[in-house]
Amino acid sequence: MSTKENFRVLVVDDEPDIVEMLSYNLVREGYEVESAYDGEEAIRKAFSFKPNLILLDIMMPKKDGMQVCEELRATDEFAINKCIIVFLTARSEDYSHIAGLEAGADDYITKPIKPKVLLARIQTLLRRHKPDTEKKSPTNQLVFQNLIIDLDKRIVMKKDEIIKLPRKEFDLLVLLASKPEQVIHRDTIYSKVWGSDIIVGDRTIDVHIRKLREKIGEEHIETIKGVGYKFLG
Repeated sequence: MSTKENFRVLVVDDEPDIVEMLSYNLVREGYEVESAYDGEEAIRKAFSFKPNLILLDIMMPKKDGMQVCEELRATDEFAINKCIIVFLTARSEDYSHIAGLEAGADDYITKPIKPKVLLARIQTLLRRHKPDTEKKSPTNQLVFQNLIIDLDKRIVMKKDEIIKLPRKEFDLLVLLASKPEQVIHRDTIYSKVWGSDIIVGDRTIDVHIRKLREKIGEEHIETIKGVGYKFLG
């Protein structure tokens, strides 16, 4: 049995032809697939189907993809909050991709969609987000003076406040915080957080750093101009 049969994919688009094409190719590859045709249905299906990955159109009726993504990322249900979200967009403007990443998406694919490219991208994303089987520390936390990063619960505690971060923001924070006072180069961040097989815009890291600073405080992340970033505990 193909390991792909262990993964569930929710396809969300208001164009039936696109949903049919994507679903056909995914099922043929061995994925379990559900579909939705507007934003409200997408949220309902996400909670009932609990997908590992969502292919989510941006321009949709009732609720657009940005709203759907933000709602799913804000939920307390771990299976929903951690799922991979890939935006499907016909818009080539860089700002729409940045907005999607700010909303909590893991990646985006521009229409028209080529099935072989899509399937390769999905395999890469699912492979990179397999459960971590490496040996963990007894507490599995990164502890600093006024900040605790819980690697199991994937939450950040600042004093008495619990901060929940989207997947990429959390992964970026963990990468920086795991090597405090050490400069992490931009190329390393791209490779470790997004993967060398995924192409993202030049401003992607900057957007995520800005969002992190807004949530955990400006004092924790230092910009090393032209090089990368450094975590200050």
